[in-house]
Amino acid sequence: MPSYKITEIDSVLNASLKGSPEGTISHLFTDSRTLIPGPGSMFVALRGERHDGHHFIEEVYRKKQVTCFLVEKIPETMTTLPGVTFLVVPDTLQALQALAAWHRSHFSVPVIGITGSNGKTIVKEWLFELLHNHLTITRSPKSYNSQVGVPLSVWLMEPSTQLAIFEAGISRPGEMEKLEKIIRPTIGIFTNIGSAHQENFSSVTEKVKEKLLLFRNASALIYCMDNVVVHQETSRLSSTRCICWSRKNPQANLYVVRVDKEEGDVTIISGLYQQDPVQIIIPFTDDASIENAIHCWLLMLHLGYKQDVIQRGMSCLHPVAMRLEIKKGINFCTLINDAYNSDLQSLSIALDVLNQQHQHPVKTLILSDIQQSGKEAAALYGEVASLLQTKGVNKFIGIGHEISAHARLFGSGSMFFLSTDEFLRKISRTSFHNEAILIKGSRSFRFERISDYLEQKSHRTVLEINLNAIVHNLNYFRSKLKPSVKIIAMVKAFAYGSGAYEIANVLQYHKVDYLAVAFADEGVALREAGITMPVIVMNPEQGTYPWLVDYKLEPEIYNLQGLQQLIDTLKIQRVYGFPVHIKLDTGMHRLGFDAVELDELIHVLHNNDNIRVASVFSHLAASDEPAQDDFTREQIKRFETMSQQLLRSLSYPVARHLLNSAGIERFPQAQYDMVRLGIGLYGIGIPLNQPALLPVSSFKSTILQIKTIHAGETVGYSRKFKATQDTVVGIVPVGYADGLPRLMGNGKASFWINGKLAPVIGNVCMDMCMVNLTDIDAAEGDEVEIFGNHISITTFAEQMGTIPYEVLTGVSSRVKRIYYQE
Repeated sequence: MPSYKITEIDSVLNASLKGSPEGTISHLFTDSRTLIPGPGSMFVALRGERHDGHHFIEEVYRKKQVTCFLVEKIPETMTTLPGVTFLVVPDTLQALQALAAWHRSHFSVPVIGITGSNGKTIVKEWLFELLHNHLTITRSPKSYNSQVGVPLSVWLMEPSTQLAIFEAGISRPGEMEKLEKIIRPTIGIFTNIGSAHQENFSSVTEKVKEKLLLFRNASALIYCMDNVVVHQETSRLSSTRCICWSRKNPQANLYVVRVDKEEGDVTIISGLYQQDPVQIIIPFTDDASIENAIHCWLLMLHLGYKQDVIQRGMSCLHPVAMRLEIKKGINFCTLINDAYNSDLQSLSIALDVLNQQHQHPVKTLILSDIQQSGKEAAALYGEVASLLQTKGVNKFIGIGHEISAHARLFGSGSMFFLSTDEFLRKISRTSFHNEAILIKGSRSFRFERISDYLEQKSHRTVLEINLNAIVHNLNYFRSKLKPSVKIIAMVKAFAYGSGAYEIANVLQYHKVDYLAVAFADEGVALREAGITMPVIVMNPEQGTYPWLVDYKLEPEIYNLQGLQQLIDTLKIQRVYGFPVHIKLDTGMHRLGFDAVELDELIHVLHNNDNIRVASVFSHLAASDEPAQDDFTREQIKRFETMSQQLLRSLSYPVARHLLNSAGIERFPQAQYDMVRLGIGLYGIGIPLNQPALLPVSSFKSTILQIKTIHAGETVGYSRKFKATQDTVVGIVPVGYADGLPRLMGNGKASFWINGKLAPVIGNVCMDMCMVNLTDIDAAEGDEVEIFGNHISITTFAEQMGTIPYEVLTGVSSRVKRIYYQE
């Protein structure tokens, strides 16, 4: 890692230095989860539309012992703390970018910059795979290609770096010019152009021009000339040598003559490079992989690698795991699968995800040799051992000759195996119980076998939960709120079917103010899984009142009888000032105090110091229906009157909340002190704003079997489908026991299979259903989307004749949940 004196950084940024000027900085962080504690780290407090890193400064100082901060403003609580250094600048993002650009200026090695609409990360990872045996490479971790990710990536360059590979992604005009100054690529790759982020550009041409700014000072640019717009615009790069490939034009530097897709997922690509015949064989047949491989091929040809060297590397390419997955493991374990990518940077990121799994007392890491790091082995594994200690890993398993040779650097309880085969042969599944297990391995170790070995087996139907989408949706709704308004996130009913503590872990980190569950046992489960933030119980039952006290759960109170029962419990346990949330009935007529009951409620509150009102609230009955807006406005008016009567009677401040997800979007005048975010968090909003939200859940299965039936034959129970012609039938292992209602058969629902809709035929069975594949190119084992990115939950709900709430909560608990983040 780089190492610069604080005074050097101060001078580069022209900052105002407050505090001690002593010390050096090696690590930059913008996310408190990824911080390496102690000296040598600087926390950069970024301020965005929906977040402010300045709010985390004191926490970083107290919990991480970090003492150096790049800020726009010093928190008042920290102005007098000894040993703390603040570098104060007008704009911390601009300062971070300037610091990375200055660091980049110290290097004269080749730097490859990659941009385009798709394929950036895969091309970067494949280039690393193809070249790491020849050069010491620094590359962007994961998909770090944004205005923040790029400077953090460039900062990773160090004296041993012989080649750097960085991605650059943009979403609006003006961004690429900033990234070009940081990356300063000597060679460029333009992968392709698509529709992503098109909403911020007037035309595809404008977007291509903006992306090409990355290469204005590059010596060479590799691209496909078959895209007319890209080809036209690259010709305007006067100082850059354009090196192109084509499947149509023999004049291209690399003319792809034939692409032959063979059995066994193999593609033979034949071409002419500068008129000489060349060929590669890759272990993929999809068009995207073919395009990505050709980009890598042409780069290696340009760099002068021999064809046999290129072919050896191409034949060994692996799929790139674009996401980290969290799923259930054996023996009550949680499995975090981040195989196929093992270096110090990605290890640190994955360990932070491991640290968020508070539901287990033991945190376990299974790690392979880290290959081609550019570091001397003893120094490398010394850093790994130090990182594990810092990140709180309790149990460590190392796999590989190199890491085993440095076993002395790790704790005495650590285990080591020379290969994945030895691990699988010698380790027993019973060795793991109630642990969070992170699997992190270099591609050659094939750690997917370990993931499969430790994964809890269940049938092939799964519900995938996108944790990045949860955060995106949370921030979308935050952007609608006044800065002082707090958020109560609804995680009742297993977080709307998504998984309570997994979602709660994410929300707790992103500083939601409250969680809300329906019943006390849901709250108890969150506490036992390590959730420490305030939790409201919306429907407390009398027999669970002692649990509320023991687990510090805050109940909703909606009638006098329940209030008195809680007071009696608190008196027995000698508890005073216990927080409660008073619900008022303003027209929903479900739960809540009526206006005529308020005087008696106030009397009870005045005469009992066992309880303290934390909030008063009500529930809108039709905030998502414009036809009912007059009624909603009347509810708001009633709430204002009733809540004011209660607030005036109390001698302490009480928060108020009324809005649900649709209310946040449609009635901003009624935000009060807090809002309750429910279905919107999971990707369902009002039609006008739905495109701004991301789908969180994808219900998927696979094709179990394919068969052909003849005209006149029938399918399923009661023979409800009769073929009028020869028909290809696919059997999918999802039925009404999984959450696919029986009424969705006989053409009422269709599944997304290989780019087309396949109608469900015949009656839905308990454990499976049948689909018509006659016009679809499909094979056994192919993925089936029941709802997700192509079939929205809203569309699926409409087919069911219901609402998205019922769809989400109706997915059976036997369906495996897989959590992932990019």
